[in-house]
Amino acid sequence: MTSPNLDSALAFTIPHRNARGRLVRLGPALGAILSAHGYPPPIEKMLAEAIVLAALLGATLKDAEGQLTLQAQTENGVIDLLVADYRGGEMRGYVRHDTERLGELPTEPSLFALFGKGYLAITFDQAVSGERYQGIVPLEGGSLAEAAESYFAQSEQIPSLVRIGIGRSPDGSLVAGGLMLQHLPEGEEGRDRLHTRLDHPEWDHVAAFGGSVRDDELADADLPLETLLWRLFNEDEVRVIPGIAPKRGCRCDPEHVARVISRFPEEERTAMTGPDGLIEVNCEFCARAFKVEPAGA
Repeated sequence: MTSPNLDSALAFTIPHRNARGRLVRLGPALGAILSAHGYPPPIEKMLAEAIVLAALLGATLKDAEGQLTLQAQTENGVIDLLVADYRGGEMRGYVRHDTERLGELPTEPSLFALFGKGYLAITFDQAVSGERYQGIVPLEGGSLAEAAESYFAQSEQIPSLVRIGIGRSPDGSLVAGGLMLQHLPEGEEGRDRLHTRLDHPEWDHVAAFGGSVRDDELADADLPLETLLWRLFNEDEVRVIPGIAPKRGCRCDPEHVARVISRFPEEERTAMTGPDGLIEVNCEFCARAFKVEPAGA
């Protein structure tokens, strides 16, 4: 489905309320990621939520080459690993799950039914400075959005609201949208986050209006993000900043794979070689297989 309102993003600030936010809506780019795997509907939906969340959080990186990685993991869940990442507008993701156990669950299983007792790790990698920061929170609540809110409350001390909506366009294509709102400490992004007051009246106002957004609005391919933003905050001055258009982007390619394999000792490359005399490397993100000459690696 082609629409100017899909695969779009914008950032905004509400200066007088000391708040900032981001909106994103995905369509064809999300479909390209999901189509490489053919996941069952519950797994497809969970990965769609993770990719929207990665796009929302990744857009907060000031370093254009920086990367945001989400990893949800458990030892006893139907899903034992979910990974999604974002870098410079490029998104990718995959899920490892037990198909047999999934068949025993309801049509729309809960987060707990899919993961059991697990955790969500959120990692920010800054390419320019080389700094890396990771926060880990229990995978609790009814959605990944709620787990992300817990992350910001516990690891960042920033009051945040995250909403994600999943729907279908008239042609059956998956559409997913998300909203993230954050309270700025003392109205200044650079101040110590501990100065943020969880009961700040301005934040209560922003959270109330932002929390009124409906899933069908977030996933409405015919609703421009600017219009949705106006619906939510037309009583306030809102400054809009165009975001980077999200797109599918897996960074694997034959040259990159060959370079990675070349770093292994010769005896290990020999052990990796298959009956056809080549080393096969599979990319979980894009579900592609690459054949590499062991001698030329």
